[in-house]
Amino acid sequence: MPKILVVDDALADRALVAGLAAKWMNSTVFEAIDGRDALAKIEIHQPDVVLTDLHMPEMNGFELVTAIKEDFPSIPVVLMTAKGSEEIAAQALRGGAASYVPKRRLADDLFNTLDQVRSASLGEQAQAQLMHYMTDTQTNFVLHNDLTLIRYATDQCLNMLRCMPLGDETERLRVGIAVEEALENAYFHGNLEVTTEADHDLSRYAEVAASRVFELPYRDRHIHLSVEITRNQAQFTITDDGPGFDTAATLQLVETVSQEANPGRGITLMRSIMDEVRYNAAGNEVTLIKRAVQEDD
Repeated sequence: MPKILVVDDALADRALVAGLAAKWMNSTVFEAIDGRDALAKIEIHQPDVVLTDLHMPEMNGFELVTAIKEDFPSIPVVLMTAKGSEEIAAQALRGGAASYVPKRRLADDLFNTLDQVRSASLGEQAQAQLMHYMTDTQTNFVLHNDLTLIRYATDQCLNMLRCMPLGDETERLRVGIAVEEALENAYFHGNLEVTTEADHDLSRYAEVAASRVFELPYRDRHIHLSVEITRNQAQFTITDDGPGFDTAATLQLVETVSQEANPGRGITLMRSIMDEVRYNAAGNEVTLIKRAVQEDD
C-alpha cells in the first residue's frame, strides 16, 4: 500500500485530506502540522508522495518543496492550493513540485493526480537501466482515443527520458506529467471537443467524453505523438485531429482567471515544467521541449 504524508497546519483541512488520501489504493496516511514537522516525518516514514498545503507557519509549502527536492529528491510533492491565481501553482511547479490540486477540487481531482504521480514513478528496472545507455531516439505513435493508451505512451516516454540528465528523478516524473496532460488535452478538448464549460460538472464532462468515443466524427480521430530525445534535449509533439482552438485567447484566460475555476490546469503544468511550449496556428498541435541540465565532469 502506498504511504502518503499530508501536511497542513489546519486540523480540519488536514483531517479532510487525510481521509480522502486514505481511500486512494488503501493508502497509509501520516500527518504533519507544518514543513519542519514534515521533514522529520519523511525521515522516519519515507512516504511515496507528500501532499502539502501552501500557507503554513515555520516553513510554507514553497520552502517545503525546495527542502524535499534537495534532501529527498525521489519523493514527489503535490501542492494543495486555496484561493489564488494559476501563477501561484506555476511557481510551485517551477520550484520542483510534481503537481498541484486546488483545495476546492480535492474530491474531484485528488485521485487522478495521485494516479498520475504514481504512474510516472513506476517503471521496469531492467528497461530503466538500459535506457541510461541510449544516446538518442525518434519515435512516432498514432493513438486511438483511449486513456489507457495515453498512460502507456506516457510510461514509454518516461523510460526513454532516462537517457537524458534532468537533475533528479522527480524532474523526470514532472516531464511525464506534462506530456500526459498534453495527451489528455488532445483527447478531451481536441478529438472529443469536450468544452471547458463542462469542467464545472465533472459527471457531465465524463459522460460527454464517454459517448463521443463511439460517435462520428469523433471516433475516427487519432492522437499523433512524435518523440525526439537526445542527451541534450527532449521534444514531444502532440497533434489531434480536432478543429483546434484559439490558443491566444485560452492562454490569456489561464493567466487571468482564478485557479479555482480550473480553466487550464494542464496548460499551467506544461508551461511550468517544460522549458518551451508552443502551439501551431490551427491550435491542434502542441510542442513541448525539455532541455538537459549540465552534467558535472
